[in-house]
Amino acid sequence: MDIRQLTYFMTIAETGSFTKAAEKLHIAQPALSIAIKKFEQQLEMPLFHRSDRQIVLTHEGEVLIQHARLILQQVDDAKIAMAELKGLQKGEVRLGVPSMLGSYFFPDILMGFKSRYPNLKLTLVEAGTQSIRLMLLNGELDLGVIRSADLPDSLEAEPLLTSEMVAVVSPNHEFARQSSVSFEQFFSQELVMFKQGYFHRDYIDHVCQTHQLKQHIAFETNLLPMILSIIRQEFAISALLEMVTRHESGLAAVPFEQPVQLSLAIAWRKNGYLSIADRAFMEFIKDHQRHRRCQSV
Repeated sequence: MDIRQLTYFMTIAETGSFTKAAEKLHIAQPALSIAIKKFEQQLEMPLFHRSDRQIVLTHEGEVLIQHARLILQQVDDAKIAMAELKGLQKGEVRLGVPSMLGSYFFPDILMGFKSRYPNLKLTLVEAGTQSIRLMLLNGELDLGVIRSADLPDSLEAEPLLTSEMVAVVSPNHEFARQSSVSFEQFFSQELVMFKQGYFHRDYIDHVCQTHQLKQHIAFETNLLPMILSIIRQEFAISALLEMVTRHESGLAAVPFEQPVQLSLAIAWRKNGYLSIADRAFMEFIKDHQRHRRCQSV
């Protein structure tokens, strides 16, 4: 028994005619009749009641057709799956990421994904999480990193990472000798901050308002290298994710007395279509995160 025989059998059963089945299968009717006769001989049982006016399934044929439908459906599913894998030979992933994650979290992921799927195009948009959320809703991005707390009903998301936000100062700054810094101490300093709309700026604004403190923002820029240069030259301090200081020299990370943990998620439109390339990227991130957790154990 093979797929070709089952296909012939199903087509005859569906059309109720050897002639119509042969036309649908694009083969000669005598060849179809011979193939079915050999199939019945192989099974040692008749599958059809034959008459001049119609073709009817025998009891044995009725039993076989139930299995044949399932088998052929699975074959079709397999073909679709294989066709989708071929689709990974082309396509695009449009991803929105905040500056810090684009610089320190995603490079290894992006290079690893590109190595696995060299023909896919990766479009990386660096923006604040509020802008990323809007671009997701407008269909300008397929996937985007936003704060878990900012997830609207129209987006779905999966947790990406939780990272600590720390005060970042030059090694010569007085805070560098402290084990922690209070919000009052932090906001008493001149600050260099991202513009509003970036997740760390929005959170720091929230902390400032909650504790009824006033910010002294001396510099405001969306350029992370500029922020780091200003800190190193001791013109101001900032608050950044701890991962930044793990990768950058000439900086000191000082935890806040009240630890600040930010949870970030990768989101997409709830009613939007995620392409095969997008889903492959999501699976790649999950595998990467599992691998990192295993290494840290």
